Amino acid sequence: MDYQGLIEEIREEVRAVLPEGRVSASIPALASVSRDRFGMAVQTLDGGSFHTGDARENFSIQSISKIYTLTLALTFIGESLWQRVGREPSGTAFNSLVQLEHEQGIPRNPFINAGAMVVADIVCSNAADARHALLAFVRERASNPGIGFDVEVANSEALTGYRNRALANFIKSFGNLDNSVDEVLDFYFHQCAIGMNCVDLARSALFLAGRGTCPWSGGQILTPSLAKRVNATMLTCGTYDAAGDFAYRVGLPGKSGIGGGIVALIPDRLALAVWSPGLNDRGNSLAGTLALELFTTKTGISIF
Repeated sequence: MDYQGLIEEIREEVRAVLPEGRVSASIPALASVSRDRFGMAVQTLDGGSFHTGDARENFSIQSISKIYTLTLALTFIGESLWQRVGREPSGTAFNSLVQLEHEQGIPRNPFINAGAMVVADIVCSNAADARHALLAFVRERASNPGIGFDVEVANSEALTGYRNRALANFIKSFGNLDNSVDEVLDFYFHQCAIGMNCVDLARSALFLAGRGTCPWSGGQILTPSLAKRVNATMLTCGTYDAAGDFAYRVGLPGKSGIGGGIVALIPDRLALAVWSPGLNDRGNSLAGTLALELFTTKTGISIF
């Protein structure tokens, strides 16, 4: 299949919707990013690499980082993780306090903010240096030792993260954080501030398309069963409270972030990454979602 020609075609088709998205203003450091950016990358399990547009420009991956921390937490404690966080779609905003109170401190899934904080707490409890462990993991999966934290974004998150602090304290009050709120939030803000580009992002997620095996190292990162768990959770919970619409339109497991990135998987084939900072009203990249929908429509390949 001519993936390069296909993504070039898609890039031209989505150009018209770029002005329609709204760049996130919830984190000041993200608000200045131009919404005319668009990048897309495809990485296949057999070694093919294709990209177009601004696919080599770094951006803040934000909530996409939650697939890495979830993977690390599962390698540390396995299925017992699900005793502390659920795996059902939320149906409410990703930073909702109301749902957390109703469910007594057990977040609905690991991809809403509250769930990601519980996962971050697990990583903090099991890694000697949580930040270092996360960066090492991401760098190895992407095969890029230059990936790092965007300090400006991390500081911006810490200065404006009032609701996240409320969530963390609320979870702590129910006894579902073992470490201090400050330690968990510091790690959480830094994980969201990882800077990557589409090429790195597609490469870093390829082990999930490969049933838990990293194709260039040959290492088994997750068992096939646990890789299935992560992929299933991405499908049902990975795009905030628009997971049903994303599954309907795109038909792939995916994880988005308010920085405008989305990573998606076709099991046993490839990983895709798109970036366009303009968001729709659900907080997902407007042009990015359309690009992924066009990819699965034009190729006829999805999980359904």
